[in-house]
Amino acid sequence: MTLRYDVDAVVLDIEGTTSATGFVVDVLYPYSRSRFAALLTERAEDPAVSRAIAQVRELTGTPDADAVEIEKTLNSWLDEDRKATPLKTLQGIIWSEGFARGDLVSHFYDDVVPALRAWHTAGLRLYVYSSGSVAAQRAWFTSSPEGDLLPLVSGLYDTESAGPKQEPESYRRIAAATGVEPSRLLFLSDRPGELDAAAAAGWHAVGVRRPGEPYFEQGVGDHAQAGAFDEISITSSRSTT
Repeated sequence: MTLRYDVDAVVLDIEGTTSATGFVVDVLYPYSRSRFAALLTERAEDPAVSRAIAQVRELTGTPDADAVEIEKTLNSWLDEDRKATPLKTLQGIIWSEGFARGDLVSHFYDDVVPALRAWHTAGLRLYVYSSGSVAAQRAWFTSSPEGDLLPLVSGLYDTESAGPKQEPESYRRIAAATGVEPSRLLFLSDRPGELDAAAAAGWHAVGVRRPGEPYFEQGVGDHAQAGAFDEISITSSRSTT
């Protein structure tokens, strides 16, 4: 069954939705883990790194934590798959540089890129809202197996710029920032809590269920669901792009 929506913009989650969570966990996490120490010791004065270090200290209540302690905390959060903003910031720096060097190439499910290109061509605006930092998102879309996909995307949002992904207020912030009415926004994600939050903010929400993904068995609650992007048909009767 094809799901049909008349909206002006689509907001995309990444892990489990456009891309395999396994790639992030098996490839990107170890890559960042092996480089935390050097980043914390050699570039602690960089503004983004310094801010992330301060956030780690604040979140853990350890204002005097040194680089070794902070690295241990980051690795612990990595093991927990915790969506902590400073962790995502530092991962984003490391991954961006890895993508730029050619060490890394991002992953997209086969059905995703053709759909994104078709939706963009049809005049829909595409946005990304991921727990991964904006820097990581930018690198991810720039360094895909099919080339630079960033021109397809109108904006990127993370937990620092928009807020936690399971809070309706975060989706209200994104709607305000994009200038798109909530009822004209469609959110695609594999996580029920995120879909609930988007729906509570007045958005349309579709759960993307892909076999092998962590949330596949849990399902998507009362939300509409699709197994791939080609099961979703989107048009815009009053697109502004």
